[in-house]
Parts: sequence; C-alpha cells; structure tokens
Amino acid sequence: MHDTTALLVELGSVILGLGIIGRFAGRIGLSPIPLYLLAGLAFGEGGLLPLGASEEFTAIGAEIGVILLLLLLGLEYSASELVTSLKTQYPSGAVDFVLNATPGAIAGLMLGWGPVGAVALAGVTWISSSGVIAKVMTDMGRLGNRETPVILGVLVIEDLAMAVYLPLLTAMLAGVGLAGGSIALLIALGTVGFVLYLALRHGRLISRAVSSDNPEMLLLVVLGLTVLVAGVAQQLQVSAAVGAFLVGIALSGEVAEGARKLLTPLRDLFAAVFFVFFGLSTNPAEIPPVLLPAALLAVVTVFTKIGTGWYASRRAGIGPRGRWRAGGTLVARGEFSIVIAGLAVATEPRIGPIATAYVLILVIVGPLTARWTEPVASKLQAVLAGKGKGAEKATAAEVMAVPAPVGDEPNPSHDKPAPSHDEPAPSHDEPVSARDKPRPSHDDLTPEHAGRDAAD
Repeated sequence: MHDTTALLVELGSVILGLGIIGRFAGRIGLSPIPLYLLAGLAFGEGGLLPLGASEEFTAIGAEIGVILLLLLLGLEYSASELVTSLKTQYPSGAVDFVLNATPGAIAGLMLGWGPVGAVALAGVTWISSSGVIAKVMTDMGRLGNRETPVILGVLVIEDLAMAVYLPLLTAMLAGVGLAGGSIALLIALGTVGFVLYLALRHGRLISRAVSSDNPEMLLLVVLGLTVLVAGVAQQLQVSAAVGAFLVGIALSGEVAEGARKLLTPLRDLFAAVFFVFFGLSTNPAEIPPVLLPAALLAVVTVFTKIGTGWYASRRAGIGPRGRWRAGGTLVARGEFSIVIAGLAVATEPRIGPIATAYVLILVIVGPLTARWTEPVASKLQAVLAGKGKGAEKATAAEVMAVPAPVGDEPNPSHDKPAPSHDEPAPSHDEPVSARDKPRPSHDDLTPEHAGRDAAD
C-alpha cells in the first residue's frame, strides 16, 4: 500500500475510533482519557495491531494537543489573576514539592539508582499532568468552580518550576559542571520572566494586534503565535506547555473569547491524539515486571497529591467538598513525567519502564479520582457523623434512664460553688482579641460572594 494511502487509512481509523470511544465514555459518564490510553496500548508497539504509517503524524499531533490544552487553559484567566495566584499559592507549591517529590527520591535510592536516578524519579512523581487535568476539568464542566484557580495555581507553579528543574536535571545527566548548569538555568528563567513581563505590561497591545473580525484570520494568527512561542520556549529549555499557557494569559477580552470558541474543537481533536500517542509509545511487555513497585509508588502519591489539593484549597478558604475535588483532580501524571523519564533513560535505563507503568496507572486513575474523591469522602464523613450522633444519643438515653439515689438530689441553692475571690473580674476596658471573635465560615458564603460553588 502506498505510504500516503496507508497514512490516510490509519489516521481515519484512529480518529473514527476516538469518536466511538468518546461517545461510549459519555454514555457511561466516564472521562474518555483512560479509554484513549488503553486504545493506544492496544495498537502501539507490541500491541495487537501496531500502527506504523501514522506514527510521525501522531507524534506531532500529540505535541500540538498539549500546546492547545494549555493555551485554552491560559485563555480562562488574566495575567493579574496569574500573578495573584502565584503570590498566594507559593506555600502550596512548596508543600506540593515536599509531599510528592520525596516518595520518588526515596524509591530511586532504595532501587539503587544513585543520586541522579533519585532526582529524576522525584521529578516523575512530583509533577501533575497539566494536559490531563485541563481535559478532565473541561469534560466535567468545572472550569467555573471555586477550587479551579487553586488547581491552576499549583499547576502553574509546577510548570514554572520545570524551567528550573529540567536544565538542572539535564546538566546532572550530562555531567556538566556548575557553570554550564547555571547558564542553562539563567536562560530558562530569563525567558519565563520576559514572557511574563510582556503578558503583564503589554497584554492589551498584544490582544489589539492579534484581534480580527475575520474568524479565519483570528484562528491563524492565534494558533501560529502560540506554536511559535511554544517552539522558542522549548528551544530555550523552557517547557512548550508553559509558553502556550503564557500566550493564553497575554490575550484577553473579546480576543480571548473569540479564540476560545474557534480553538475548542481543535483542542479536543489533538488532545485525544496526545493521549492515544502516549499509549502508542509504550510497549505493554515492559509493564508487568515493574507493575508492583510502580503501583506501590502510585498509591502513595495518590494520597500525597490529594493532601496537596486539600492544603492548597484550605488556604484559599474553600469548603471541604471543594478541597476533596481539588485533591482528586491533581492526581494525574502525564507529559512532564514522560519527558523527565526520557531524559534520564540514557543514564539510568531502568527508570523508563517503571516511569511508564507509574504514569499509565495514574493517568487512568486520575480522571477517576477527580470524579469520585469528593463523593466518597462526603459519604464517609456522613457515615462517621451519623455514628457519632448515634453514640451521643445512646449515652444521653442511658443517663436519663438511671434513677437518682434518694436523698442525694443536689440542692441548687447550697451546692452552687461560690465564686473564687482569687480570680480577677473581667475588665470591660479590655478589647476582645481578634482571634476570639467568631469568624464567618467559607462554607456559608452567599452565591453573590462565592460564585457557583458557594457551598463548597
């Protein structure tokens, strides 16, 4: 079969299959991401029917999918909101790093991989998948939820941290000295700072330059600008996803709204291709030998990510339901973890299979925890609260049922303890401490103050 013909047949089959899978997932109320990944495993290297002709196109489509996912995510928020989020969420970023990088580092040392392998596996377990999480929040209609800015704040801090982590890891893997690693780090930080400056100071000018009443022209300019910035960012040792996200932040107003409507169908198409490509690039035969350690690491970091989301949301004043949703949403790992493992595999070949199995587990579990963490936690809390109330009622009934001994009834006038003369009387001139004043609960905010998820 001619190369072009084989490409068209394979590509058409893949896209049609994605459509069928997506419809099936919608009918059963499940995110299609896990099914996309399993389909990629079935038809990738070592699968049932390997697809060879469309491999190169699928790889490029996967890169575009990540870029579009982060661009559309950036279009939801302004540059000022990003800066505010970074200022308020940096403690959450530190907690995120400690809770989620530590298990990977410990596992790397226990497996005998040495410091470089431990640092690489720490990055694999640390970074959540912005692409998967953006897709999950879109599928579940949660972009307007109160916890969404908190989730995005954690993700942005992680993505920006990659601008520091990746150059350092690359220098460690290559055995480059301190000077070479410092230069790469300065270039990465300078690039991120420059793009942030443009987004903050000249975002309106950029939006005005990009703006067009012609939908075709707007689509071409926004898409071309995003891919260009993402490519330049990648060349300068900064994640392409970070570059695309910052482009979305720089655009605002009618331009952002118009670009969002035009690019949403493209994002959905190429995002599906990204998840399929992730499965296609994995050999299923490599997974069983490392499945147990990968599963143990996944279980530990599921709980650490849920703890991260809970902590970050609590700091933002969000109620318990929103905290559980934030924690469950952050569980998925994906593109960054695979990039890190790909960099380290030349130095430590054993990291490849375990990182692949780990990411596959969490990229499948992630959409499930995003949906079910909050309902399960709420149900458990309700059950425990019901048991506690039942115990209190039983205790009160037992007390009321015990007859008081004759002659032992307390005399209300004589048994009342006299006030101690040693205790100072409260002064009416002392101000009441602010900590002693009752504070309004964030769970009781009205819809006008709390948005669509006031009770959460």
